[in-house]
Amino acid sequence: MVKICCIGAGYVGGPTMAVIALKCPKIEVAVVDISVPRINAWNSDQLPIYEPGLEDVVKECRGRNLFFSTDVEKHVFEADIVFVSVNTPTKTRGLGAGKAADLTYWESAARMIADVSKSDKIVVEKSTVPVKTAEAIEKILTHNSKGIKFQILSNPEFLAEGTAIKDLFNPDRVLIGGRETPEGQKAIQTLKEVYAHWVPEDQILTTNLWSAELSKLAANAFLAQRISSVNAMSALCEATGADVTQVSFAVGKDSRIGPKFLNASVGFGGSCFQKDILNLVYICECNGLPEVAEYWKQVIKINDYQKNRFVNRLVSSMFNTVATKKIAILGFAFKKDTGDTRETPAIDVCKGLLGDKARLSIYDPQVTEDQIQRDLSMKKFDWDHPLHLQPMSPTTVKQVGVVWDAYEATKDAHGLCILTEWDEFKKLDFQRIYDNMQKPAFVFDGRNIVNVDKLREIGFIVYSIGKPLDAWLKDLPAVA
Repeated sequence: MVKICCIGAGYVGGPTMAVIALKCPKIEVAVVDISVPRINAWNSDQLPIYEPGLEDVVKECRGRNLFFSTDVEKHVFEADIVFVSVNTPTKTRGLGAGKAADLTYWESAARMIADVSKSDKIVVEKSTVPVKTAEAIEKILTHNSKGIKFQILSNPEFLAEGTAIKDLFNPDRVLIGGRETPEGQKAIQTLKEVYAHWVPEDQILTTNLWSAELSKLAANAFLAQRISSVNAMSALCEATGADVTQVSFAVGKDSRIGPKFLNASVGFGGSCFQKDILNLVYICECNGLPEVAEYWKQVIKINDYQKNRFVNRLVSSMFNTVATKKIAILGFAFKKDTGDTRETPAIDVCKGLLGDKARLSIYDPQVTEDQIQRDLSMKKFDWDHPLHLQPMSPTTVKQVGVVWDAYEATKDAHGLCILTEWDEFKKLDFQRIYDNMQKPAFVFDGRNIVNVDKLREIGFIVYSIGKPLDAWLKDLPAVA
């Protein structure tokens, strides 16, 4: 029986291994992590991450050919294939601070694999890593190998949170990069055979190591670029009276462009986009390509601009001050159908409002109060370190209340911000919300999900990104 071990039981490792176990009943899959609470959660009825369909997959395989354990060394020792899916945060100090990936956790995983292995192994990069990481890992493994042979493969994940299980069942492509040597090609074939249990052969792409590593960064950079492009257009739409929804629909009808990732919003979030682009920028700078680095930097600059613009629009609409005013925040996750808050635009919007002394009442159906307080009091990039290395008890932000109901959040509020496009927010009784808010009552829709005309009929002053401005907002100075 082939044995697979995955180091790292997070958003990538957990779901990917669960699906491999489901689709390959003859392969034994162990997911290991040094975090005891996380492994306990994977072994309980309350999984540590929310992802539609994940629970059913885990329950079907757990205890049969899928195991979650803190005994990292035992499972690595027994495995034929070791996936490494550990955190690769952005460095906050030293060389490349603010851009380069911190490979501390990756390196310690590699050293541990070399230490405990007594048989040849295939080591698979699953985390998002900078180009040439495989080479560094290869050096660590070969210099500590004691005669054991390791083959390094790059197998980047292309999952979208909220649809991860669907993406794993029907991937657009599976990408495997390896060395162009007989041993490297044999290792690629071994991993290909695992995926071939359910993925059509022509959708399993094989490349050299560097192409696989760079393809992941490039894919995320292209997707983020589309969001920043439409968000840049949204600012122009507001200035000219155009409607960004109509513009993006017309643009998306061009078959060369297509409709995906063209929804204007308060900005992109998630664990990968910003991190991967910063990484790309750093690689370009290191390779003497400052013009290319500058080009990709603009994608992040527009994203930051969009979040600032949203906050500035909100404050200027409300008589240029939100001090002591209650503002309801609906949605904190970076997108619907996930509880993930990593790099969510809600953090910057909330911090901007708190900086102006607003009182916030936050509701998100999947994000806990502890997580929200942690996010609002944490330093930039701290979120990407393992939980046990994050600040233990974050200082609570006193102007923030977290509630479990949208109507409670909006009661007596002066303004309401929609920051995540949860389906339930489209079905709210806005008349009831209006009746219980302070007047004038403002809605700032950061996801363009409300019916603007209907809300204006009720009496709301509405700001929707990239839509023609409310008469109230037109008279105010332009927001930069």
